[in-house]
Amino acid sequence: MSLDHRLARVVKRHAELGAQMASEGRKEAQEIARLSREYAELSPTVERILDLQRAQQELADLAQLVKDAGGDAEMRSMAEDELRTLKQRIPILEQEVKLALLPKDEADERNAILEVRAGTGGEEAALFAAELFRMYTRYAEGHGWRVDVLGISDSGLGGYREASMEVSGRGVFARLKYESGVHRVQRVPATEASGRIHTSAATVAVLPEAEEVDVHIDDKDLRIDVFRSSGPGGQSVNTTDSAVRITHLPTGLVVQQQDEKSQHKNKAKALKVLRARLYEQERSRRDAERAASRKSQVGSGDRSERIRTYNFPQGRVTDHRINLTLYKIDKVMSGEALDEIIDALAADDQATRLAEVE
Repeated sequence: MSLDHRLARVVKRHAELGAQMASEGRKEAQEIARLSREYAELSPTVERILDLQRAQQELADLAQLVKDAGGDAEMRSMAEDELRTLKQRIPILEQEVKLALLPKDEADERNAILEVRAGTGGEEAALFAAELFRMYTRYAEGHGWRVDVLGISDSGLGGYREASMEVSGRGVFARLKYESGVHRVQRVPATEASGRIHTSAATVAVLPEAEEVDVHIDDKDLRIDVFRSSGPGGQSVNTTDSAVRITHLPTGLVVQQQDEKSQHKNKAKALKVLRARLYEQERSRRDAERAASRKSQVGSGDRSERIRTYNFPQGRVTDHRINLTLYKIDKVMSGEALDEIIDALAADDQATRLAEVE
């Protein structure tokens, strides 16, 4: 399908939606909401299309004016100047229209659940996992997002075996989704007397938050176990059975929460995480089907993929998906420079998707 044909279809659909909303026929509130939502989503794209079409018409008019100017040198010169300016502007407008036509990720505007787990490397991996968790906390707060810690399992020596947070705000998942994968650290551990550099790893998973309408969980598909919370080393930190472990029998997914003193609150948190994991599982299945022909996916969120290396002795952070290296590890770990990496990843993902539709 040609670009012009696609643009005409979008403009036509927008006009049809406007006419349907303006018609006097009785409609259910749900239908009105659906029409309004689709109309609002298409409106910015239609504005860009109309801007492009106006510029193209103006270009044709100016070209004709130059042709008809005859001996009027001043008029021809003015028209040629405007023509040059317009010829530079039209490719920019075309690019904006193509970007607007790219399929939107339905989860981009959702809140996210971010999980960090220590990988290979023992206590050093746990310490790195804790640093990553703090990095994302500072990054989220820097964007004005709300952070709610869902659970932390500490190692007893300052590290985290695993930790999770809920991040709420505008466009949270759109930014954080690029962080899923294996993060590797290279540095000399504080306990290393010989000064030898060790390599450790932590895994990050970013899940779009799911509502009950997105994922239906049947009670009969759940096994819920309750037990006493435990702290570092396994010692009991609660005298009541407030910790909750939920097993989703059809998939085998297991979620455990013990941070709250209330069994009810731990169950609610665990169900929120389970719902997000089930939703992400379904998204991943659909994405894999759509992307069967793609050689690479920047935002695939493959948790087994090594995506980034943090080399402390050299002060550098390298994202392997786009071969980007920043020599400002302190600013990345403080969350201050993380946007530089995420912006580059988003731009690369955008360029790849544009190349597929052109």
